[in-house]
Amino acid sequence: MRYIHSNETLDVPEGVKVVIKSRLVTVEGPRGKLVKDLAHLAVNFSYPKKGLINIELHHGARKNVATLRTVRTLINNMIIGVTKGFKYKMRYVYAHFPINVNVSENAETGLFEVEIRNFIGEKIVRKIVMHPGVSVEASKNQKDELQLSGNSVENVSQSAADIQQMCKVRNKDIRKFLDGLYVSEKGNVVEED
Repeated sequence: MRYIHSNETLDVPEGVKVVIKSRLVTVEGPRGKLVKDLAHLAVNFSYPKKGLINIELHHGARKNVATLRTVRTLINNMIIGVTKGFKYKMRYVYAHFPINVNVSENAETGLFEVEIRNFIGEKIVRKIVMHPGVSVEASKNQKDELQLSGNSVENVSQSAADIQQMCKVRNKDIRKFLDGLYVSEKGNVVEED
């Protein structure tokens, strides 16, 4: 079944500038600027009035119509990123061998690197390079916690996933060996009171 016309609307808050030119979405806000290329999706953008974006699609099948909500959510996440930012908290879990985590910033690339040592007593050093725009720090008031923050939810969550995937227990019963680094909390950098 084809849908003749489908549309989604998105409100743009004050202080955020959204520019869409040939499906290249640029969002600027108080925390910075994010750019996303949506040229592979066949959707149209229009501005019926100031502070409102209309995303529409003509003659789309069910899967094409599903992209409308996805595009709306992607742009909304970019708006949240440039206004509040995203913060993920990760906790170290270990039964016997304490996990040592070192955070450093690469001088050449400017990207943060996380080094994990002594994971279940292994001598191997695991090194994970964070995605662009993601900053990492050890928590000041909580033992064994890492805080990842940035404007792009995709980069922050993918960096957290990379850390978690690097610390998978292999060749052992994962019900017994629960060691690793896991995401414990997701939130925003700018906390609302």
